[in-house]
Amino acid sequence: MKARVTSAKEICSLTLTVFRRSRVLNDFNMNNRHDKILFWGCFIAIITTSYAFISRMILCGGQFATDFGLDKVSVGELQGAGVWPFGVSIIIFSLFIDRIGYKVAMVFSFLTYLIYTTMAFMAYQAIHGVTGDALMAAQKHGHQLLYWGSIILGLGNGSVESYGNPIVATMFSNDKAKWLNRLHAGWPTGLVLGGLCTIALANNPDWRLIMGLILIPAFIFFFILMTLKFPKSEREQAGVSYLAMLKELGVFGALVGFGLVFAQLQQVLVPPQWQWPNWAFLVPTGAVVLTFAVLTKSIGRFLLAFLIIIMMPQATTELGTNGWITSLMEDPMKAAGYNPAWVLVYTSAIMLVLRFCAGPLIHKFSPPGLLLTCSALAGLGILALSHTAHAGTATIFAAATLFGVGITFFWPTTLGLTSEQCPKGGALTLNAMGGIGMLAVGILGAPFLGYMQETSTTQQLRAENPALYQQVAVKQNYLLGAYEAIDPEKKAAITDEKSQGEIRAAETAGKFAALGKMALFPLFTFTCYLGLFFYFKSRGGYKPVQLMAAQETTGTRRPATATTGLQPEMPGKR
Repeated sequence: MKARVTSAKEICSLTLTVFRRSRVLNDFNMNNRHDKILFWGCFIAIITTSYAFISRMILCGGQFATDFGLDKVSVGELQGAGVWPFGVSIIIFSLFIDRIGYKVAMVFSFLTYLIYTTMAFMAYQAIHGVTGDALMAAQKHGHQLLYWGSIILGLGNGSVESYGNPIVATMFSNDKAKWLNRLHAGWPTGLVLGGLCTIALANNPDWRLIMGLILIPAFIFFFILMTLKFPKSEREQAGVSYLAMLKELGVFGALVGFGLVFAQLQQVLVPPQWQWPNWAFLVPTGAVVLTFAVLTKSIGRFLLAFLIIIMMPQATTELGTNGWITSLMEDPMKAAGYNPAWVLVYTSAIMLVLRFCAGPLIHKFSPPGLLLTCSALAGLGILALSHTAHAGTATIFAAATLFGVGITFFWPTTLGLTSEQCPKGGALTLNAMGGIGMLAVGILGAPFLGYMQETSTTQQLRAENPALYQQVAVKQNYLLGAYEAIDPEKKAAITDEKSQGEIRAAETAGKFAALGKMALFPLFTFTCYLGLFFYFKSRGGYKPVQLMAAQETTGTRRPATATTGLQPEMPGKR
């Protein structure tokens, strides 16, 4: 079926009918019981990843900060320790996961959950019951246990993505975008569970219980997957060589992917006193890119390079802006007497339901058409939220819902589109896309959001009170250049209430002005997907690329699928 642009109204209408017709659960029509169990094992592994991620993030901003005496900088470093290894390990594992096997990566991920939980329990024991002068040393020791445990956890979380994505893409090679959406419904499932556990245990000072709950889904997916036979990847079934896989990523993909990896490693592992130049990461990046150039003699697939460019602002829209928007909704929740974690549960539940409903939407509109419409919804949602500075709870929730629906399909549908159009790239191109998105948010997206907020705030204050602006403004630098910000120490030195009120007003206005500018990101992705939509339309409509595997007994060719027994689709249809 030819791809066609759809309206938001059609998407909402179709989504609401899905559960009425009971197609979501009945559509699990895998003919092979083994594959059905394998899918659910991977799904539970994603839940484990998500629960571990969000429970740690929530504790970092609450009980960890209190128990271990952490300031805001230390809290940020501890939160980041579980995030950057996530993106790095996705990319690194993808280089050799076909060689070591999916089961090895699965066992590694399970062990990281055991190690992280053990180190978290040790951190708890290190400080409880300790008083006086010994407490500071105990807090430092406990903090180090949490920090290195978080890095190990992040590596494990990335390994789950590195094997879960290609397994599902292989088992459902005729319907990758739909099933990757369903696999990644495990992420909001973990967020919902994490939010509910946070609410239920809000008054429990012993956070070991929250940590220990990670082990329940971890043991479940381990015992499920350990007994199963993992399929060979679609690429291997089709006889596509390792070098051909590298050629799909090519020099451009290596430059972006490994450039972000080495930039992140330099940022977190190189001590400031070493005084390395900001461009030092380009040295190992250049070595990898040169190796790719010599081996592959390929710049990479143009379509893949195009999707990589789209993924960076798209991931910033989803991951960077989403955290910002959630914080806007927390104050009205507190004022109404509700736990702010209900915001997380609400937005994640929407994503959970919609991702399970993605199949009919993808089949009707195609991945480019769905991503095109989602970009429009996300942009409109951001614009609506940027005008809610003095709005009520209902208005904020309505705008946030519009934004939440828009970003729901971004991540898994982009992965599906990548795998369907670049199947020769196998696990490398599929997972590199996710790793690039996550690293781009941390290295480029989040600092850029902060830059826009600080710039908007100082501009607002300069326009309202130039003298006060001169008192509190300070020049700063970041990766993309210089900017002006409000100096916290100079701000604290301002004592008169009128000036403090003007600073707060400028910060609020700056925050919402910067949020409005963020609509440029989904506008960019909308423009790109519009071009991609018409590109596929000019070629007769969107069609997944099918790899053909050789039949050893007859010498004929067949679509490279796993053991599901799914029938290849008719040409031109999805």
